[in-house]
Amino acid sequence: MKSIMKKIAIIYGSSGGNTQDVAKRIAAQLKDDEVTLFDVAKVKPDVFDEYSNLILGTSTTGIGDLQDDWDLYLPKLLKTNLEGKTLALFGLGDSSSYSDSFVDSLGILYEAVKGKGCRVIGQVSADGYQFDESKADLGGEFAGLVIDEDNEADKTDSRIANWVAAIAAQLQ
Repeated sequence: MKSIMKKIAIIYGSSGGNTQDVAKRIAAQLKDDEVTLFDVAKVKPDVFDEYSNLILGTSTTGIGDLQDDWDLYLPKLLKTNLEGKTLALFGLGDSSSYSDSFVDSLGILYEAVKGKGCRVIGQVSADGYQFDESKADLGGEFAGLVIDEDNEADKTDSRIANWVAAIAAQLQ
């Protein structure tokens, strides 16, 4: 029995290209679904209306800052109706150089969408990650998929595959 194809938007903010690359790798894992990639720098707010499944991705820049394009888009996101939608989040960070603000941008995105009537899925255990503090740490688990391309690139493919396998059944 073939599963019903799901329509999914992956909206990412990428300054150096790593987040865009991870977004493409997530899309490739969702091969049985209709996935469209959007750069948040170019996305129109009506995209959020067109999709019931959204995957939002960001890198952390500086010391815990939201990626620049997401930072500019955040006021629009805060006004967006997410009622009834299913959201999954992913974030990139550097656990070695920024151990005190590791993937803080993921936590910032999570705070922006929680309580807006959407279902946030895809939390990941913080076990196996080396960091001191993170706004994305919800008490032993991250608000979404965490990728450290700077120090743990060898774990990226398995982390993506495991995460996509975990969220796929929860997407509508």
